[in-house]
Amino acid sequence: MNFLSTFVTFKSLHEVWRLCHWGPVIALSVIAICSTMAMLDSIIWYWPLDTTGGSINFIMLLNWTVLILYNYFNAMFVGPGYIPLGWKPENQHDIQYLQYCRVCQGYKAPRSHHCRKCNRCVMKMDHHCPWINNCCGHVNHAYFTSFLLLAPLGCLHAAIIFVMTMYTQLYERISFGWSTVKIDMSAVRQFQPLMPFSMPAFAATLFALGLALGTTIAVGMLFFIQMKVILRNKTSIESWIEEKAKDRIQHYQTGEEFIFPYDLGTRFLNFKQVFTWSGTPKGDGIEWPVHPKCHQHTLTIEQLKQKADKRVRSQVQYRAVEDYNGACCPLGKGVQTFFRTPCTEEPRIPLSKGDTILATRGTKWWMYGDKVLNEDQMIAGERIRGWFPRRCVEKCHYDTASSESTSDKKLN
Repeated sequence: MNFLSTFVTFKSLHEVWRLCHWGPVIALSVIAICSTMAMLDSIIWYWPLDTTGGSINFIMLLNWTVLILYNYFNAMFVGPGYIPLGWKPENQHDIQYLQYCRVCQGYKAPRSHHCRKCNRCVMKMDHHCPWINNCCGHVNHAYFTSFLLLAPLGCLHAAIIFVMTMYTQLYERISFGWSTVKIDMSAVRQFQPLMPFSMPAFAATLFALGLALGTTIAVGMLFFIQMKVILRNKTSIESWIEEKAKDRIQHYQTGEEFIFPYDLGTRFLNFKQVFTWSGTPKGDGIEWPVHPKCHQHTLTIEQLKQKADKRVRSQVQYRAVEDYNGACCPLGKGVQTFFRTPCTEEPRIPLSKGDTILATRGTKWWMYGDKVLNEDQMIAGERIRGWFPRRCVEKCHYDTASSESTSDKKLN
C-alpha cells in the first residue's frame, strides 16, 4: 500500500468508485488498447527487443504509459480541492461580497464554484471532466493538464508504430499499381517476425491506429485550450465570467473598466501558479495573489452584479403544458427533440402539467431553467434546475412586477 501511495493518492475507498463510470472506462480502455498494441507490434513485427533501437523504442512506450497513467490517476484521485463545509471568511465584513451555497451550508470562497456532480464547492473550479469522473480545479489542475499533453504524445508515438508495422508487413502483399516504383525494404527485413501478420492482427492494428489518431487530435486540442487559460491564470469558468462582464458593461454603458484580478502580468508567473517542481500548486485555494488595481473580491463582486443582471435580463417564466419524465432522449417529444438533446451531463428536470419554470437559456429544441418551488421546498433550500423540451412549455403572460418579485424570492 505504501508503494501504491507514492504513485496515486486517494483519501478513502469511496474514491475508487470513480472508476465505475463510462468516462474512466473509455479513457482507460483507449490507453490500454493503444499501449498494448504498440508494444506487441514493435516486439513481434516491427522492431524486436534484441536490437538497440527496439529496446529504446520499447522503453519509450513503457515510459509514455507510466507517465500518462500517473497523471491520469492523480488527476482523478487527488481531486481539485474542496472548500470546507460551512466555510465563512475570517473577516465577517467580507460576507457581503460572497455568494452563499445552500448545499454546502457555507460561503463560496473567491474562484470557487459549486459542482452538482461532486456536490461540493470546488477550489478554483475549471470544469467537471467526465473522463476522470471528477472536477478539474486548484489541486489537480497540473496533473490534468500534464495528462492532456502526454496522452497525445504517447498516442502519436503509437500511431507511428502502427503505420510502420502495416507498411513493413503489407508492402509485398498489396499492389498499388505502381509497377515502376521499387522501394528498398532490406533494412526492415533483417529479422524474421515472431509470427505471421494475419488479418486479425491487421484489423487490431488498424483499429488501434484510429484510436491513437483520434486521441491525438481531440486531447491535443483540449491541451491547447487549457494552456491558453493557464497562461492567463484563468479557468474556463472565469473566461466566461470575463466575457459576461464586458457584455454587461457594454449593455448598460456604465463606463466601468473590468480588470481580471488574477492575471499576474506575465505568462511565466501565471504558469508557475499551476505548475511547480513539488507538484503542489501555489496558494491555499482561498486567498490569491491579485493585480495591483484589484482586491480579493473583485471577481466575486462582478459575479454578484451578473447574478442580479441575470434576474432582469435572462429569466422568462414558462408554464408546462405537457408532462415530461426527465428522459435524456425522450421518444415521445418529436424526432428533432430526440436527436438534438443537449450534449452535456447537466440534469434534465421532470415536468408535470401546470409547473412553472424560470428559463435562463436554451436552444431551438431544449430549454434550461429553474423550477419554481413551493414555500416549504424553498425554506428547505431545495433547488431543481436542468434541461427540458421546449415543446413541453409555453411562455406565460404575467405582470412584470410580480414576476420580478417571484424571481428575487427564488434566487435570494
